[in-house]
Amino acid sequence: MTTESPRWFTSSYSNNGGACVEVAANLVASRGVVPVRDSKDPHGPALLFEPTAWSSFVSAVRRGEFPAT
Repeated sequence: MTTESPRWFTSSYSNNGGACVEVAANLVASRGVVPVRDSKDPHGPALLFEPTAWSSFVSAVRRGEFPAT
């Protein structure tokens, strides 16, 4: 069992307007998950994604598959 804590970070592309998500990618190796949470609610729930699913999502965002509204 590991006691490693999530190290949360916000994207450098964030404009700090409060509508951000934070990611703790440091848990991929030790726990096999990528936790994601709302930056406005740091003590609230986190969604856990499999690393391949998170990677696919990030790639799709970079390719522009989710247009900004």
